[in-house]
Amino acid sequence: MSDSPAAPEFKIWAADDVVYGPVPLSTLVQWVQEERVVAGTWVHITAQDLWSKAGDLSELKDAFAGRAEIKAPSSIGEPTPLVAGLRPGMLRRVKALAAMNDQKLGRFVQIMEVVRVEPYKVLVQQGTPGDAMYAVLDGEVRARIIAGGKETELARFGPGDIFGEMSLFDGGPRSADIVSNNPSTLLRISAGRFEKLCAEQPDLAIPLLFELAKTLAKRIRADDKKIADVYRMARVGDLD
Repeated sequence: MSDSPAAPEFKIWAADDVVYGPVPLSTLVQWVQEERVVAGTWVHITAQDLWSKAGDLSELKDAFAGRAEIKAPSSIGEPTPLVAGLRPGMLRRVKALAAMNDQKLGRFVQIMEVVRVEPYKVLVQQGTPGDAMYAVLDGEVRARIIAGGKETELARFGPGDIFGEMSLFDGGPRSADIVSNNPSTLLRISAGRFEKLCAEQPDLAIPLLFELAKTLAKRIRADDKKIADVYRMARVGDLD
């Protein structure tokens, strides 16, 4: 049996009021480098059962060396320093999440799944039952249909855009394929979790519902304009 001491472990009290960990020192150093842990972030040293600010830990002295001091965020609009797997600020690219404070944002992320896709991956297939909505955090995806062996691109979605929102309401078949154009990071919320969110956490669901309504209204207006333009061109053709 080895008598060597166990490697130190740490827990992190993030700005979303969620405690992450325990994690090894190497992970903690990596989070400092990614600015997900800043000097003012509270860190729990498991072996000593002690909370300390990250900037005061001797183990992180080298990691913070030469870095400008970054204060832990405390108000709306400032980037969350630690949401597991995401860079600061990525979540607030989505309009429905931009005005949430850190605590609400942390609660919201717990019901969503982070999805990372490589280029040219089919994320959603036309005709399959719709069971989730997506929000693009990073990268780009496109909506397409295949007819006669040829692809027709319908739309592109970049950081902050949402798609598949109709699936949250009717579960109908997907109207198009969704394919990644480059490495992309998305948030996925299933219809089941959305229903649970509406029932149990209306303070989080209402901003999302409002944003979905605006998005759907914008798309309906755009479709109406296309139909009106086609009708107008057809009328001009008849007159000629």
